[in-house]
Amino acid sequence: MQAPQSAGTLHVVATPIGNLDDLSPRAQRVLREVDAVCAEDTRHSRQLLARFGIATPLLALHEHNEEQLAGRLVARLQAGDSLALVSDAGTPLVSDPGYRLVRAARGAGVRVSPVPGPSALVAALSVAGLASDRFVFEGFLPAKAAARRERLAGLAAEPRTLLFYESSHRIVDALDDMRGAFGGRRPAVLARELTKLFETVLDGSLDEIAAAVAADPDQRRGEFVVVVEGAAEDTDARLAEGRRVYAALRAQLPPSTAARLAAELTGAPRKALYGGGDAG
Repeated sequence: MQAPQSAGTLHVVATPIGNLDDLSPRAQRVLREVDAVCAEDTRHSRQLLARFGIATPLLALHEHNEEQLAGRLVARLQAGDSLALVSDAGTPLVSDPGYRLVRAARGAGVRVSPVPGPSALVAALSVAGLASDRFVFEGFLPAKAAARRERLAGLAAEPRTLLFYESSHRIVDALDDMRGAFGGRRPAVLARELTKLFETVLDGSLDEIAAAVAADPDQRRGEFVVVVEGAAEDTDARLAEGRRVYAALRAQLPPSTAARLAAELTGAPRKALYGGGDAG
């Protein structure tokens, strides 16, 4: 569909993930010049705009109202208003709301323009020291243990580098489940509070990182990106399948029983499943 010549532009604007100096001059200019800023949390975004002396009106746009507001916002764009879309932090639409509005705007022929900038995903990958030519972003894992383990089990043989977002109250369980699915010796990086005052980047095996997090309460605070090395291209197919089955069984059975059954079902070495996935 072709938008009217007088139609405005929807700017998708990246905002800081921690350090406010990362808001680019272009982003500041766009946020100042648009007719309104569509924000995931207007209270949070109001503080950011105030920090830079920006008084542009804010509109709440989040996962609970995006579908119903998208048509109204597109009508504003078609009438000539320009809008900015921001999330609470980082690049919008990356594990954040917004794609429905972008899709509706594009469907109506409205120009959608990115204003690139910070992204926790890319920031973590850039400092991880793991292969970055091909990677898979999985966002947040399921909150429930059984669903989380099933998701991870399906990724056990994935050769590309894996990236996950995780919250402070689930990071210990998530790391433990990754050890079960991928093996405790799989290289990984845990990036915490990137660009903020207490930024830390831990590297080592999943066993080592899980132990470090368990031993230090400070390492269980904040926002996390977990980067995990992909499975080796020549990983034995039986071992990969064994780890997948083991991770699924472990949701319901003790680790030793799950490893024994997985080994019997797949022919994978039992010690590689139980010893590689669990400490002790």
